Amino acid sequence: MIHYSLKIPELVIFEPTRHIDDRGFFQETFNKKSFEKAVGYTVSFVQDNHSFSKRNILRGIHYQLPPFSQGKLVRVISGAVYDIGVDLRESSPTFGMWAGEFLSDQNNKQLWIPEGFGHAFYVISESVHFLYKTTNYYNKESERCIKWNDSNLNIDWGNNIDKPIVSDKDSAGSSFINARYFD
Repeated sequence: MIHYSLKIPELVIFEPTRHIDDRGFFQETFNKKSFEKAVGYTVSFVQDNHSFSKRNILRGIHYQLPPFSQGKLVRVISGAVYDIGVDLRESSPTFGMWAGEFLSDQNNKQLWIPEGFGHAFYVISESVHFLYKTTNYYNKESERCIKWNDSNLNIDWGNNIDKPIVSDKDSAGSSFINARYFD
């Protein structure tokens, strides 16, 4: 499995090797030893989630505050998204910065978004099946959302974005300036 960091070192891309023959394919999608070596610390996943979304759906920017913060290992098994992580750690040299990557069933890339980061994705295919492993359980009271188009974050969604469909909850997200951050 190949891995490399985005412009924010803690955001790590994993590219599993796919073995293809006339019967189909096989790929190892997670290996704890390889994963922990790449991120540099022990990680325990406690929950797997699967979401389905249609074209132009934009979800996020979501995160959970301590003690319920979540790291997420995300991947697409059908379709394609533009996926981003935002550094929300006030003590970080990359605080307020974001990085993104295209994830699809064709490139098989996975993105590690550690605790202390917000997460969002935009669906660029007809639909998407999106899987993610989390390091903590969902907790509604600690869940937070920053608006996807906050001018202070200045996320470049590129030419990919075309009339995003955003939930009422995400539309009511806070501005980056008024958000709660991590220490």
